[in-house]
Amino acid sequence: MGIYSRLRFVTESKKPIRSIASIAGIVAAATLISKVFGLVRQVTLAAAFGNGIAIEAWAYAYAIPGFLLILLGGMNGPFHSAIVSVLAKQKDKSETVPIVETVTTIVGFILIGVSILIFCFASNAIDLSAPNLIHSGDEVRGALVRQSAIEQLQIMSAIAVLAGLIGIGFGTLSSADLYWLPSISPLISSFTTIIGIGILAICLGNKIGLPEFALLGGKVIASTVLLGAILQWLMQVITQWRVGLGTIKPRFEWRRQGVQDVLKILGPATFSSSTLQINLFIDNAFASGIVGAASAMQYSGMLIQAPLGIISNVILGSLLPEFSRLTDPDNWTQLKDRIRQGLTLTAIAMMPLSAVMMALSYPIVKTVYQNGAFKSQDSRLVGSILIASSLGMFIFLGRDVLVRVFYALGDGSTPFKISMVNIFFNFLFDYLFWKPFGAAGITLSTVCINLISFLTMLFLLDRRLNGLPWRGFLPLVGIFIASVVTGGITWGVSYGWEQFVPISNKVTLLMQLALSAGIGLSAFVAIVSQLKLPEFDRFVIQIRQKVFKK
Repeated sequence: MGIYSRLRFVTESKKPIRSIASIAGIVAAATLISKVFGLVRQVTLAAAFGNGIAIEAWAYAYAIPGFLLILLGGMNGPFHSAIVSVLAKQKDKSETVPIVETVTTIVGFILIGVSILIFCFASNAIDLSAPNLIHSGDEVRGALVRQSAIEQLQIMSAIAVLAGLIGIGFGTLSSADLYWLPSISPLISSFTTIIGIGILAICLGNKIGLPEFALLGGKVIASTVLLGAILQWLMQVITQWRVGLGTIKPRFEWRRQGVQDVLKILGPATFSSSTLQINLFIDNAFASGIVGAASAMQYSGMLIQAPLGIISNVILGSLLPEFSRLTDPDNWTQLKDRIRQGLTLTAIAMMPLSAVMMALSYPIVKTVYQNGAFKSQDSRLVGSILIASSLGMFIFLGRDVLVRVFYALGDGSTPFKISMVNIFFNFLFDYLFWKPFGAAGITLSTVCINLISFLTMLFLLDRRLNGLPWRGFLPLVGIFIASVVTGGITWGVSYGWEQFVPISNKVTLLMQLALSAGIGLSAFVAIVSQLKLPEFDRFVIQIRQKVFKK
């Protein structure tokens, strides 16, 4: 009972607010563990199925439930953001339980209907998002991919309900200063999938990747993902109940002010995030004309999501409550400084990482995935996509920082309107880049629309907050230049290694990555340290304290 007594204590109003550094440390550690398991899951899938039928079908089938689970059920998604934004302002904690239970009831009923629709119209959804499967150059493979995708989507349709409930629960726990569980619980889904594929591999042996077992493999993947989502929700519900933050009891106090405030943000924020699903449908429609493109994009995405997810949760998870507390016009000077700080930290973390990953794209993919059924041609395809994905890492996370500012200001409609306009641009850029750049061009289109969103939101915030501290953003130019130099040095060291060292196993590949990235990032630290950035200096001091503490 000791741990739950401590957890209950954090919900009391007298509990001092944790520092951003403390929150960031908790979120970083938990998210790191979760992302490692996610990467292990993807490596397991690559070894078992390569870039074959089952995994390509999963890429199409997982588009809807994966979007719901990550965007609605994940940290920093619209459900999480809406709940945190409202509950963080509640001075009377007795208001928390009715707000949480009422929102859970309303959302639960709506998403039950969504799950039923997904199950009944699974074939329509797959045909809409992947219209060119049968005409991708291999009709037999395309037909099997389509059939497997439909079956997988029907199995995972219940995730629609679970995603919303998980997002609400995680927002509730975060508002009560409980960050560990929301950050670490996604590993449950990865763990169940790893176990499921392991059992299937024991039963089928080397036959697991054969076309005749593709449908069975797809069902196992989908079933284990669903099981993981169920377990993730149960863990969250039990914790909420034990610390007095609500139960699964239906409640219909929809006229309560706190409930209205949540729904006011939740509706536009959810529709705004839903436009990402429309963009994913557009991307999949173009990708379905290229054999293996959708699953290759998924493999590349996992390599991006691992570092991006960790840094995103650290930066956004700690800044969102701060944004919410500084929305009064009297505090706008501090709010603008927090925005500057958030973008600077994002640049310090993401720009050099983007440069390194672009320079080492093929060795990274070969090291992580090339094993078992995953062959060298798969590595080349995924590597080309990884270059395009890495290019937009700072833009993606920087845009999310600005989106959270709008949410904190109680404005979910502006990001929604921007996202709606970007649907047109996504189709346009997909059309322009698809043929000359192939699968990588589809990813490059996403980078372009994120850049448009980022610049538009900066412009609108400048007008809304009576001017942003533009001079405070000048160090971003220096960080960018340092990152370009980092990428060049990293590529040069990697190229030189390949000329003199025969790469025959994972050990030499790891040595190549470590040496190249290490020298490149050391150059970045040396250059950026000359900029005398307070954020960078504090970051270095914290790292030294962690490494050298007794």
